[in-house]
Amino acid sequence: MTQTIMTALGPVRLLGDNATRIWGMSNAERCRRMAESAAKNGSALAVGQELLFNLSYAFDPMLLRLVLEEPGTVFAWGTVPIVGQVPEGSDPLSAPHVVDLSDGRKLYNRQLRKLEQPFVRELTPATRRGIERQSYFGAYKGVTDLLTKYLWPELALWLTRLAASIGMTPNMVTAIGATLCILATWFFAQGLYWTGMLAGFVFMVLDTVDGKLARCTITSSKWGNVADHGVDLIHPPFWWYFWGVGLSAWGLALSTQTFALVMAAVIAGYVLQRLIEGMFIKDFGMDIHVWGRFDSWFRLITARRNPNMVILFVALLAGRPDIGLIALAWWTIISLGVHAVRLMQAYGVKRSGRPIVSWMEARA
Repeated sequence: MTQTIMTALGPVRLLGDNATRIWGMSNAERCRRMAESAAKNGSALAVGQELLFNLSYAFDPMLLRLVLEEPGTVFAWGTVPIVGQVPEGSDPLSAPHVVDLSDGRKLYNRQLRKLEQPFVRELTPATRRGIERQSYFGAYKGVTDLLTKYLWPELALWLTRLAASIGMTPNMVTAIGATLCILATWFFAQGLYWTGMLAGFVFMVLDTVDGKLARCTITSSKWGNVADHGVDLIHPPFWWYFWGVGLSAWGLALSTQTFALVMAAVIAGYVLQRLIEGMFIKDFGMDIHVWGRFDSWFRLITARRNPNMVILFVALLAGRPDIGLIALAWWTIISLGVHAVRLMQAYGVKRSGRPIVSWMEARA
């Protein structure tokens, strides 16, 4: 069975049919959403080309991005075409660039900063949950902090499935998370650190869930992305400031001078580190954390919100939230220094005429 539908991207040819649902929708709907999302992000089909989807299979959305970059590309599994951009009405296997993914090759995903074999799997009732699991983990960034990479995944997977099953949107999850983020800030200011930690950690998990829900259900939106990243960008300095304010409730208030120095290190360090990351992207076209293997490793523990919360959590266990805040300030300064050195090294490499390439892209 073959049918052609029209999308904002252009004509889409659907091969076969499939009644098995994935993330609460049919595979045909999933493919349509992927095409519409690509169009919203500025992609377009070449003149005389159509998009091809095989509904018997579910696949990594990265493959769609790649075929849209190069007309005449088809990704196949053995002799079965999976997704491609081909001349309208043509035999997909006669396309000029047919890539057989069954050989286990790995591809570099710039968007998610990882090198891996993209998943391609036949979608049946027996494989549905396994495919959902693969697509969920496929939506994970390869380079991120240690909590997001190692601690959250299973819990966030369960919550993502629950949200999809009851029809929650990513924006709903973001709104709940933002509310918890504000509550955590208030609890910290009152010295209610354990309650604030609980609200903060739930927010941190939901901060993973909303992005994964958007990617898995193909429901990301411009304003949802702005809201999600806006909250992520703005709130950390407020958490650290009001953590310092709350120390007075424990009888551990820092002196005025110490508090000022700690806040200067935490806030200035956070802002400068973000500026360095932005400069690296502007001047080298990629995230600083994917340049070398060291950079990817350091991203696990660099002074971002999640690793900083680990520092505060350990200090709180010891009954010394004041020492935790001071340790967080020192770690911010150290992380800033590491990023500054790496930025200078990158400029040095560029001046020498050598290219700045991610170690993962070089391996691919």
